[in-house]
Amino acid sequence: MDSLDRRQFIKLVGLSGIPFAVGFPNTSLAQTSKDPLGYTAKDYSKLLGMPGFSESLLKNHFTLYQGYVTNTNRLIDTLNQMVKDGKTGTPEYAELKRRFGWEFNGMRLHEYYFENLGGKEEIDRSGKLFKKILENFGSYETWETDLRATATMRGIGWVILYQDPVNGKLINFWINEHEAGHPAGGIPILVLDVFEHAFMIDYGLRRADYIAAFFKNIYWTAVEARLQ
Repeated sequence: MDSLDRRQFIKLVGLSGIPFAVGFPNTSLAQTSKDPLGYTAKDYSKLLGMPGFSESLLKNHFTLYQGYVTNTNRLIDTLNQMVKDGKTGTPEYAELKRRFGWEFNGMRLHEYYFENLGGKEEIDRSGKLFKKILENFGSYETWETDLRATATMRGIGWVILYQDPVNGKLINFWINEHEAGHPAGGIPILVLDVFEHAFMIDYGLRRADYIAAFFKNIYWTAVEARLQ
């Protein structure tokens, strides 16, 4: 069996004892993992009060992120136990192993996203990121137009400015699912969440308005620090 439909997967999840919850904001998520090196949700409450993002929107988004941390830890524990129990040849192991990329990348991409928000300054036009954008796109305006156009395409996912570590080139990528479509070895420089949970509480279907608010709050210092 190479793949399972959603209903079959949910059944397997129930059999394996992993509740894929959306988050537990009032608990220590490190406690969900038996691994002493388990992941702990980061605190992004400093973003509350950010212009263009309501408290309700941000708190819901934080809760969703916390759920990815919880499920990443639970999957690590469960998969490790299945290896010890000799269950690696089972459909449950295969489907949970596939699921791990979704949960882990959901955790990590949200961290990149929150960490490149909260800024109040425009991009430093004398900095290395601005110069790199000019080198690759011809102008800052061309780059921003391309990123906004990518972010307003129909569909849900992520829009990420990636740097190719081989030649240093910057490219705007559309990522449809957390775990699929990322350029191999790519370095995420700027991450924009365009799943509906990131904007619909405040903006409904007006995604372009959300993207405008995102640009007004980019923490360019953190973004530039990711550049190689």
